[in-house]
Amino acid sequence: MTAIIDYDAGNLKSVEKALQALGEETVITRDREEILAADRVILPGVGAFGDAMEKLHQYGLVEIIRQVVQKGTPFLGICLGLQLLFEESEESQGVPGLGILKGKIRRIPNTPGLKIPHMGWNSLTLRPETRLFSGLGEEPYVYFVHSYYLEAADPEIVAASADYGVVIHAAVETGNVFACQFHPEKSSDTGLQILKNFIGL
Repeated sequence: MTAIIDYDAGNLKSVEKALQALGEETVITRDREEILAADRVILPGVGAFGDAMEKLHQYGLVEIIRQVVQKGTPFLGICLGLQLLFEESEESQGVPGLGILKGKIRRIPNTPGLKIPHMGWNSLTLRPETRLFSGLGEEPYVYFVHSYYLEAADPEIVAASADYGVVIHAAVETGNVFACQFHPEKSSDTGLQILKNFIGL
């Protein structure tokens, strides 16, 4: 069973539908016991970094997320859910993130000919032998919607990157923690394969 953390942050239903299409039992919840008992946990999210951190604190979810990660449960952050795992974001100055991973969230720089937000399909450059991208071709296309991107402190955790006027750390994988800046639930068969790999862990 996969728990999808509910903190009023958008794309919960689309993530749930994608998992159900794969035959996975899901629960959308902010209940401590349900989250800690789950086989896997997903932190989705669209919206602003500061607002999201405020909600996580309001619902008492910050400590629960840390416990999930510490006990070794497979954990997947999606879009804003990736950004929240890191230390801070230029979107919400002075608001600490979860700090589970080291790195900063930067604003995508203005580049002639490229629109911000970065919205649409983009190819990924994959690190070899990642668990999240197993069974995919060399440069799979996935769907992005974001104005801020990850700059990870440790390049070893970067599972995939994308180019949009700057190198975007588009996915991370370290131990039981996985995260994607793009939306696997909106990325057609490629995204379903990524989610299938995650629920197969």
